[in-house]
Amino acid sequence: MLHPSYTDLMAIVNSEVESGEQPVVQSRYSIVLATSKRARQIIDGSEPLVRSNCPKPLSIAIEELYESKVKIVSDEDIKED
Repeated sequence: MLHPSYTDLMAIVNSEVESGEQPVVQSRYSIVLATSKRARQIIDGSEPLVRSNCPKPLSIAIEELYESKVKIVSDEDIKED
């Protein structure tokens, strides 16, 4: 079982969204994509942003999201920059 749950991760990621704005993450699929992309970055040599007891990149990526060390940006935000 995945700890924290998808629901918990979605709530944490969307907690920084101001009222009236569209949430960044609207589905579990978005959380899966975000964590898998971050895990791939860690595999490719990026330094983890949290200390973890688990050596698995996916577990580290989940912990980073849970501790708000990584921010998920929408495709629209990327295009604006």
